[in-house]
Amino acid sequence: MSAAESDSPAAAGGGGVRIQQSRRLPDFLQSVKLKYVKLGYHYLVSHLLTLCLVPLMAVIVIEASQLDPDDIHHLWLHLQYNLVSVIVCSVFIVFGVTFYIMTRPRSVYLVDYACYKAPDKLQVKFNQFMEHSALTGDFDESSLEFQRKILERSGLGEETYVPEAMHFIPPRPSMAAAREEAEQVMFGALDILFANTNVKPKDIGILVVNCSLFNPTPSLSAMIVNKYKLRGNIKSFNLGGMGCSAGVIAVDLAKDMLQIHRNSYAVVVSTENITQNWYFGNKKSMLIPNCLFRVGGAAVLLSNKSKDRKRAKYKLLHVVRTHKGADDKAFRCVYQEQDDAGKTGVSLSKDLMAIAGLALKTNITTLGPLVLPISEQLLFFATLVAKKLFNAKVKPYIPDFKLAFDHFCIHAGGRAVIDELEKNLQLLPEHVEASRMTLHRFGNTSSSSIWYELAYTEAKGRMRKGNRVWQIAFGSGFKCNSAVWESLKNVKPSTSNPWEDCIHRYPVEILL
Repeated sequence: MSAAESDSPAAAGGGGVRIQQSRRLPDFLQSVKLKYVKLGYHYLVSHLLTLCLVPLMAVIVIEASQLDPDDIHHLWLHLQYNLVSVIVCSVFIVFGVTFYIMTRPRSVYLVDYACYKAPDKLQVKFNQFMEHSALTGDFDESSLEFQRKILERSGLGEETYVPEAMHFIPPRPSMAAAREEAEQVMFGALDILFANTNVKPKDIGILVVNCSLFNPTPSLSAMIVNKYKLRGNIKSFNLGGMGCSAGVIAVDLAKDMLQIHRNSYAVVVSTENITQNWYFGNKKSMLIPNCLFRVGGAAVLLSNKSKDRKRAKYKLLHVVRTHKGADDKAFRCVYQEQDDAGKTGVSLSKDLMAIAGLALKTNITTLGPLVLPISEQLLFFATLVAKKLFNAKVKPYIPDFKLAFDHFCIHAGGRAVIDELEKNLQLLPEHVEASRMTLHRFGNTSSSSIWYELAYTEAKGRMRKGNRVWQIAFGSGFKCNSAVWESLKNVKPSTSNPWEDCIHRYPVEILL
């Protein structure tokens, strides 16, 4: 409560409240006025070409209607006498159009995707998590208290999943258990995807799998090839060590492959493995992943076949990737290492959010001109010129990305990540709802979290034809990657949507 409010007579009756409201009314009217001025500006600039062409077309039509029939006849005779010129021009036009069609980038369609939902027996409640941590005997009292505080402030709910090996006392991490977790997640998502799309595994020409911390031999991609008996000439890739943003990297790689191979299907599988990457030491910065990361994965079917446009959900518009690994601080801010006791874990630097902010700034600087309306680009450019050339003391203009996107899928890496992007991009609570609810229900599922968020939006019935979706993720290295999709229809949730049995309970209130 402000000083003005505390000194007001509001506590004595309703009159004081009304006085406060009346004082704020001019400010409210001023904000409404500015809002509509800005909307009018955006409408004017966005439709400037149309507004200029309409009068021009009207003038041309009027002039054409006043032409004498003799003038039209003379024009036709002139064209007949210059037949060679007409033919040459026509050939050049046909050649140019053909060359454009043959060399333009092929459209990439997202036919469907599936997210893995673990069985209820793998759910872990906060008290169960803390009880198991205490019984392992590896954590001191300070570490246990630290984990308890992280859990309480994390934004996670009581229904997230940890792998089966972590439910034993003591835990039983092993190569066999890690393989079992990987198989359950990847095959679970792929089974749903193949069933929903009616695509046969033999029809898949490109396979991209990303998992940062678990890279066995044979690879995870080879495990999928073996399970589904994929064809021998499949182009398969296995991306490791690329962090939570690797899902967008995998989509970008699949997109590039689809530009080369005609009439092909590409499957992208994004997951993370927890079984062999649980930290059992007492270094605080390495305990945070234990509290945030949970079981999850997604499988995505992409196509460059024109016939798939009718049944596809989305079309891929842009992928923008930013890598800050040249900077030593950025390179080490998410770092797998051993502590002083020789126990392996992933350390998160205290500079993580600052580095993520710099990576985001670089990423949106590239993405902005591709997606923002010209009105926003002009405002940004004008502010930049005023600051650089005239040394004007003006705040940097933050483009309004709400004018470019209808839905935001921000990687659910943690509450702080979502808070920071909500603040920096000036988003509203409804824009980050999918991210917050995904973190609450499924935890940080690494590179697959952006797909759980998209599934949430679909389950809520909010995806309309023509809507644009911005998927943005951060990962070790340090990287910030963005993918932009356009909805091709009013999207309904697919069968076995991970939210189908609980969407009626969301959104939930999250205590911060």
